[in-house]
Amino acid sequence: MKSKRWFPLAAVSAALVLAGAVAGAGPAVAESNGGVRVMPLGDSITEGTQVPGGYRIGLWQRLNAGGYRVDLVGSQFNGPATLGDHDHEGHPGWRIDQIDANITGWLGATTPRTVLLHIGTNDILQNYNVSSAPNRLSTLIDHITAAAPNADVFVATIIPLSSASQESAARVFNAAIPGIVQSKVNAGKHVHLVDMHAALTTADLIDGIHPTATGYDKMAAVWYAAARAVPGSIGSTGSTTSSPTPSTPPPSTPPAGGAACTAAYALAGQWSGGFQATVTVTAGGAPISGWTVGWQFANGQTITQSWNATVTANGAAVTARNAGYNGSLNAGASTQFGFLANAPGANSTPTPTCTAA
Repeated sequence: MKSKRWFPLAAVSAALVLAGAVAGAGPAVAESNGGVRVMPLGDSITEGTQVPGGYRIGLWQRLNAGGYRVDLVGSQFNGPATLGDHDHEGHPGWRIDQIDANITGWLGATTPRTVLLHIGTNDILQNYNVSSAPNRLSTLIDHITAAAPNADVFVATIIPLSSASQESAARVFNAAIPGIVQSKVNAGKHVHLVDMHAALTTADLIDGIHPTATGYDKMAAVWYAAARAVPGSIGSTGSTTSSPTPSTPPPSTPPAGGAACTAAYALAGQWSGGFQATVTVTAGGAPISGWTVGWQFANGQTITQSWNATVTANGAAVTARNAGYNGSLNAGASTQFGFLANAPGANSTPTPTCTAA
């Protein structure tokens, strides 16, 4: 068996105006445990620039703790010993078109059951035909689903950028993604939206582009929650049943001032027959350890996909409960969840209520 190859993080320099353009990575020495094949796909944020292994560390740990047997796959290889499988398809500095030029070969070589796609940051940083970046993303997704028609493809919005102008461009790019994903779903493809942008803030960035260790772990939690919500995408649990990110149990004594929260509903995008919305949950004057948001749809809207919360519907009544990683909020702190939904006609905005634990 070939010895493993390890690739040190390149020195940070002014050249890091591109997302990981100076970070090195090399061919993989494949590791396999015979589990469900999952391909982490993207640029340096997938590779783990600044924190080698990136979100894959926390994701692997959660999968292992949850009893899921997963084989990470890809032509690249890096990360620490705490990452049990170092294979990935993260290419520092690469844009959507560069990933697209190689994707069919990579998928043919590894035949993943699931693809985790976070791409587009370098299109923004390089100012590379930004207005057509959503079209390039749509084409890339088409090529993925054509080469791996049975795979579940999780498409993430890109994480925030510290530069105000670049962040503005990233938000425009991200706003197009729900409609792209919905068009694939409507065509019968196994494509799922993951709102990664909402999971991080610029405080989670180490250099204005790449996450800190904490930021990468937030990404891991979002990927894990999204994959668990799609049966079969990461297999089924084995003998290990402990949850890697349990919600903090409610305190036996209510916090001073009483637990309280508010919820603000906002329409993030709308297209013929559907829409995307976000809900921001904010703790009141005391910390809370969990939250539940509820509302009533008035026009026959039906939710098709959600993230960062467990969302259930009973007719027009919708209930959203915190995920395992965003229930605990300090006084005045906020978190956000979102969803895609069908809207057969009018789409009036409901008024949500929030109950804190």
